[in-house]
Amino acid sequence: MQRAKRLDLIPPYLFGEIARLKKQAIDAGRDLVDLGIGDPDQPTPAPIVEKLYEFAQNPDTHRYDESNAGDPSFLNAAAQWFHKRFGVSLNAETELLLLIGSKEGLAHLCWAFVDPGDYTLVPDPNYTVPKVNTLLAGGTPYPMPLLAENKFLPDLTAIPSDIAAKSKVLFLNYPHNPTGATATPEFFADVVAFAKQYDLLVCHDCAYSEVGYDGYHAPSILQTPGAMDVAIETHSLSKTLNMTGWRIGFAAGNADAIAALNKLKSNVDSKQFAAIDRAAGWALLNANNDATLALYKKRRDILVDGLNSLGWNLHKPEAAFYIWVPCPPGYTSMTFAKALLEAGVLAIPGLGYGDHGDGYVRMSLTLTGDRDGERVAEAVRRIKEHVPIVW
Repeated sequence: MQRAKRLDLIPPYLFGEIARLKKQAIDAGRDLVDLGIGDPDQPTPAPIVEKLYEFAQNPDTHRYDESNAGDPSFLNAAAQWFHKRFGVSLNAETELLLLIGSKEGLAHLCWAFVDPGDYTLVPDPNYTVPKVNTLLAGGTPYPMPLLAENKFLPDLTAIPSDIAAKSKVLFLNYPHNPTGATATPEFFADVVAFAKQYDLLVCHDCAYSEVGYDGYHAPSILQTPGAMDVAIETHSLSKTLNMTGWRIGFAAGNADAIAALNKLKSNVDSKQFAAIDRAAGWALLNANNDATLALYKKRRDILVDGLNSLGWNLHKPEAAFYIWVPCPPGYTSMTFAKALLEAGVLAIPGLGYGDHGDGYVRMSLTLTGDRDGERVAEAVRRIKEHVPIVW
C-alpha cells in the first residue's frame, strides 16, 4: 500500500523524538531532570475534577453534542470570561467556537483557509503546528525570523510585498513558545494594519495568556481596534488550569473566520465530551491556578539565577513557562542538548522550532517530581559539574 505523499513533507514530530531519547535514557537506568515538553506537572485543581464528576452523572452528556459550535454553557462562560479578562464583548453564537484543544484549532484553520499555492506567514522559531499543517494543506510557510534584537517579535517591514500578497494567514503566538517573549498592544496595532493592507487573516495562539509573573497580564489581539475584522484567537485551558489531557479550548474573533473553521471541523470531529465542556466552563468563571503559578515562578527564579551564575545573562520571562537559553560558544542547539543529556538534563534543541532556533535550547518549568524547586537546582548543579562551558 502507498501512503499519501504529503506525509513526506513533514519531519518526525519533535516531541515524539524527544520522548524516544528520554525513554532510551530512562531504560538505561539514568536519572533525568526533565526540562523538556511543556506539560503542566501539577494536577488539575480538585474543584474542576469534582465538577467533571458531577456533570458526567447526567446521561445527556453521554450523547453527541448536536449544538452548532459547542456546548452553549461552555461558550457562554467563555464569552463572560473574555469580557471580564480583556474587556472584549463576544457573541457566543457567532464569534466563539469550541476546540478540542488549541492545537487542533490551529491545524484545522490551515485546512480551512490554505489552498495549494497559497502562503502563510509563520514565526521562526515557533510551535510547529502552523508550519506543518500549511505544508499538509499544500501551502508554503514563509518564515518570519524572531530575533533577540527585536525582542523575538517579527519585523513586518521585512516581509516582501509579493509574499504578503500571496499569503492567506499570519500566525502569531504570544506569550511565545519557545522563547517566552511577550507582545505589546502597539505591536498588535501594527499587525492589524498590516493584515488589512494585505487582506490577511491573523491567527493569534494565546494559549499562555494566563501564565504570567510579577503582575504581568498578557493582552489579547482582539483588544486592538479593528482586530475583529481580521483576527481569530485561540485559547486553551491546558496551560491555564493544568488541563492538557482534557483537550478543551476555544477560538474567538471574526465571525466569518469562526464559521469557516466550524464548517471544516463539523466534517472532521464531533466536538468534545459535554461533561468536559461544562466543567471547563465552570472552571473559567470559578477556578484559579495561583499555587501552580507561584511554583513556576520559584522554579523560574532558581533556574535563571542558577544559569546566570554559570555565565549566562538571561532575563526572567514575564510569561509562559519556558527559558530560552542561548548555547555557549562552540555548541549548536543539537550538540548542546546532547551535552545536557549526557549530564542528565533533558532540554529541547531550538532547531526543532525552526532554523532561527538553532543556537538555543528550550528549558521548561513544568518539571515532574519537583516539589519546591529542588530538581531545578539539581539541573543547575549538573550543568555546572558536567557540561564543559568556556565563555
